[in-house]
Amino acid sequence: MQKTAYVYVPAGSATNFAIGLRESIWGWRSAALDKADSRAIVSDLGVGDYLVFGHHGPSSRVAVGGWADAHLRRIVVSQIIRPLYTDQAPVWPDDVYPERVDLDVLSDDPASTLTLPPDAMEALRMSANKQGTAMFAGADALLTIAAAPDPHVDASVEDEPLELGAIEFDGSTDVVRAMLGRREQAKIRRAKFGTQARLTCSLCGRTLPRALVRIAHVKRRSMATHAERLDMDNVIAACNLGCDALFEDGYIYVDPDGVIQPGSKAATLPDLAIAAKTLQGTRCREHTARTDPFFEFHRQKIAGI
Repeated sequence: MQKTAYVYVPAGSATNFAIGLRESIWGWRSAALDKADSRAIVSDLGVGDYLVFGHHGPSSRVAVGGWADAHLRRIVVSQIIRPLYTDQAPVWPDDVYPERVDLDVLSDDPASTLTLPPDAMEALRMSANKQGTAMFAGADALLTIAAAPDPHVDASVEDEPLELGAIEFDGSTDVVRAMLGRREQAKIRRAKFGTQARLTCSLCGRTLPRALVRIAHVKRRSMATHAERLDMDNVIAACNLGCDALFEDGYIYVDPDGVIQPGSKAATLPDLAIAAKTLQGTRCREHTARTDPFFEFHRQKIAGI
């Protein structure tokens, strides 16, 4: 089972925090990890383990349990994709922080009103008192975060209700990852589509009921940074009548002029080639000079053009 550790980031480190999230990396001073068992904890974090950041809370100079009802300005959930390593390359403006881990940022809740379970809050309080080193605690906080309603998403207009609170947590953090992914998708749908009941596919141009149109990342979500996942220039509307699957797997692509073309992969089966050819020559509604770098990535890495 994956482990869950907690790191507190003070208000004064907001700039470094933003940089770390943008670059999907976090670091510590060597001196901080050399105290007590701090290095052992961070060294014990492996690929797939969770690192939860709490940002800008109250004074940590309180008794044990003093943060039980405290609120944090921001809560970020990430997973380790590269365990502890040392690197001197500059990332942050004020110091090197050479003891680093690489992250996959899964959830970012600014202005959070969440209260995490007591053990998680105590781990964050202790982290605050230990120069932001990581502290282990239970994984129940992950469910609290994933199940919390997003104030920026109106569930009444979403086609697939999240129903996160109805999921019984059995200790599997893979379930939490899926829940956080759906929560992110709902947020992006709202940002991209608003509350429109009918949406137009960016590829075929058909206007369809909202439930038949998905958001699709031009640069695959699994290959994108956290910032790229949330970038509306990397998001198109793709219908469930074939466009989403054809684009996702590179059977069609958008050329530099914004025109849809069949990919070489589509030639492997006659019926697949016919499906891809029906879209040939159609202009993609979302292609612009600004979005083309994402389409170029799709052409090269997914369609193999």
